[in-house]
Amino acid sequence: MKKEINIFEFPLSLGLTKKEHETEPGVKKLPDWLKNFDFHKKLEPKDIFRLEAPEYMMAFDKESGVRNADHIIEYAKKQAALVLNNYHKNTFNIFLGGDCSILIGNAVALKKLGKFGLFYLDGHTDFIPPHLSQSGGAAGMDLAIVSGIGHEKLTNIGELSPYFHEENIFCCGNAETDDEEYVREILHSNIHYFDLESLRKNGFRKTAEDFIKMVHEKKLDGFFIHFDVDVLKDELMPAVDSRMEDGISYEDLKEILRPLIHHPQCFGIEITILDPDSDKNGTYTRPFVNNLIQIIKNKED
Repeated sequence: MKKEINIFEFPLSLGLTKKEHETEPGVKKLPDWLKNFDFHKKLEPKDIFRLEAPEYMMAFDKESGVRNADHIIEYAKKQAALVLNNYHKNTFNIFLGGDCSILIGNAVALKKLGKFGLFYLDGHTDFIPPHLSQSGGAAGMDLAIVSGIGHEKLTNIGELSPYFHEENIFCCGNAETDDEEYVREILHSNIHYFDLESLRKNGFRKTAEDFIKMVHEKKLDGFFIHFDVDVLKDELMPAVDSRMEDGISYEDLKEILRPLIHHPQCFGIEITILDPDSDKNGTYTRPFVNNLIQIIKNKED
């Protein structure tokens, strides 16, 4: 990594519905948890920025059909302002969640900067309207929201809808393919969609290169990576909100992320959903951090 690195900490959990045994989802602890494993220290960031999240709640917003919508919107506005006030053109930005709804604030910031592509690497599509969501959690609808689908209070912050155009998005890694109604939404969109099977068939590195080629051909101002750790195999990363048995390996992750992260037009990457409460001994976090550091620093084992 030739660029300097900035780390933004966004410990938001309002996009998730807490489970019965929880007082709140543990994903908000992710930035501090990664710090315990020297993630920050090893990357030697130029700066670290943090935006504290509102107190956890499960308020259902009837207007939008999304839980905690108003608080998520306010956080997204503050988040976008923090990013815009502190990014530099020659800096690679790492955004630590929190849940996937941190994409909304990042997307608003990027839309203000220009026309960006989105590489969405996730074990789910997160591309459904509120009426198809069983939980009402924004973290399960974030790709739809940033594409302009859903209530405009979320999709049109600052009259910037859509934050990403569907045709400029690659959605890769969905393993929840048995639910036809769920998958139908993204199949009927203009998003370049690769479920887990088609991602393997197309090739991990080739899919990343295909995305970069699209960015060049469309003369986009840059691109952003969303990385939900639930795209990894369950045996590698079970400490997530919605576990799926199948997923990608760390070798696959290196193949797909390296061309993207080290491309000069990459604005940055957001990392979401790793729940420290489900990995109290760091059994899964330790190898995760080691592999991610290798990818970002472009080093071998």
